[in-house]
Amino acid sequence: MGNNSSSTSSSSSSGAMSNATQAHIDAQVSSYLENAKQEFDTKYAQPSKQTAKLDEFNLQRTVGTGSFGRVMIVQHTNQPLALKIMEKQTIVKLKQVEHTLSEKRILQAIKFPFLVNLVYTFKDNSHLYLALEFANGGEMFTHLRTVGKYPEDQTRFYAAQVTLAFEYLHYLSIIYRDLKPENILFASDGYLKITDFGFAKLVRDRTYTLCGTPEYIAPEIILSRGYNKSVDYWALGILIFEMAAGYPPFYADQPIQIYEKIVQGKFKFPSHFSSEVKDLVRNLLQADLTKRYGNLKNGTRDIKYHKWFTAINWIAIFEKRVKAPHIPKSDKDHYEKYEEKPMTQSATELYPAEFDSF
Repeated sequence: MGNNSSSTSSSSSSGAMSNATQAHIDAQVSSYLENAKQEFDTKYAQPSKQTAKLDEFNLQRTVGTGSFGRVMIVQHTNQPLALKIMEKQTIVKLKQVEHTLSEKRILQAIKFPFLVNLVYTFKDNSHLYLALEFANGGEMFTHLRTVGKYPEDQTRFYAAQVTLAFEYLHYLSIIYRDLKPENILFASDGYLKITDFGFAKLVRDRTYTLCGTPEYIAPEIILSRGYNKSVDYWALGILIFEMAAGYPPFYADQPIQIYEKIVQGKFKFPSHFSSEVKDLVRNLLQADLTKRYGNLKNGTRDIKYHKWFTAINWIAIFEKRVKAPHIPKSDKDHYEKYEEKPMTQSATELYPAEFDSF
């Protein structure tokens, strides 16, 4: 959780919780994370392979498309799942083999309430498959566009779950690198499921890859300075702003113009933002890594004990004991319709060496 960065938290941390209670909760969290890390390390070292076959699934319809595949709703023994189907040929052409293998290896080793669960993984001659739990409430992106913006209470409820998910991933040395409303899904209970681990990476030290969505990219990525988990906390600041405002703090027509604004670091808060949320967002959208919340020696505690989060019971959120502000309608299809395309299969196995570990 902590790292070697300097500086300490500012005086904006809440004094509402007694030090003894805080210390007790911190001890519980540390114990949980340590056990989670051992479980992850074991599964990551010995990845699962070929745990199902395509003919076991009843393919229903496409709910998303991407640069090298699609996601379909499928049924497997009466269980609805989201099947991510990736074309080997396209992955190789786009030089995404390493990212794809990393995504599968990380997904099969993680388990957390607010991250999408991998249920099966398999491949055939032409495709790679990840069968994930199906979050039937649709994307936050769609919902946020429909309602315009979220009240701060609702924003806080979602931000708390993302904070806990990052605390878990970062303890395992995983950086996520692709936070945005399109990658946040609603489960039927109204809690979040973060999906799409295509950019997730196990990083012990630092990495230099330019990846992510322009509006959410941290300045250290743009400036090729090498980075670690700090970029996820910057993205959390962007997400909190976008949820509460209805638009991101840095936007323009072209990515290069967005990057310029991000590096300059100038943005304006809407007038309805509370002073507490402004303070937290400022400390997350902090270009100086020795001052950015989440990246300091107190780790996520600087965020969790910030005064904006005073009303949050972190254990109750983790255990899903808090009623969600938005429960998706169970009889509604929350995903867009896409044109269905037939899946063609090669007669022989494509790229056996490249995808041997999948």
